[in-house]
Amino acid sequence: MFTGIVEDIGYVKRFNKTSDGAKLEVRCSVELLNDTKLGDSICINGVCETVTAINSDGFCVDISAETLSVTNFSLLKQNDELNLERALTLSSRLGGHIVSGHIDCKGVITSVEKHSDFYNLFVEIPKDFSKYVVYKGSITVNGISFTVADIDNNIFKVAVIPHTYGNTNLRILNAGDFVNIETDILARYVEKLLYSDNNKKESNIDMAFLEENGFV
Repeated sequence: MFTGIVEDIGYVKRFNKTSDGAKLEVRCSVELLNDTKLGDSICINGVCETVTAINSDGFCVDISAETLSVTNFSLLKQNDELNLERALTLSSRLGGHIVSGHIDCKGVITSVEKHSDFYNLFVEIPKDFSKYVVYKGSITVNGISFTVADIDNNIFKVAVIPHTYGNTNLRILNAGDFVNIETDILARYVEKLLYSDNNKKESNIDMAFLEENGFV
């Protein structure tokens, strides 16, 4: 599990596609490597990956074909910047929100608006996933925890503070670029409870009820 608070910017050192996925070698800071062991989970642009090798300036991960199909990893090239976060520990502060590292879909940036030092980021996602995005709810973009500032059909807006903009790979992204999206896992559990066959005839709870009472 992760929090969506980016710890470090890494760089693609090598990215090689294989017959059943890809191998990614990441260059990162020595600080991020502290306490990192083989088998540990690291969030890369919002994707939970397992460390398969460690060297003096970074680490390696194996990427499955499924991950390539639902993330922007298939577009990676040498020296691309990567948002990195180590897995949450029991003693960590939960500064963002609960992030699983399991990407739902790719989004595409439609525009980036600059307002003084702040930015508004607009992202379009597939229509099938817009039902999981709610005003003032949580969402993860390229591994960064955000609060949804607005949503219009399947385009949502997040407000980006100067620190986040300057310390993540958002600063190099432009309209037309793809980003990894993870919706709030709580929305999935609510949907499961509402629409499971066992509850269809027994529960009077619906989305309107949950919204009126502040659950979503």
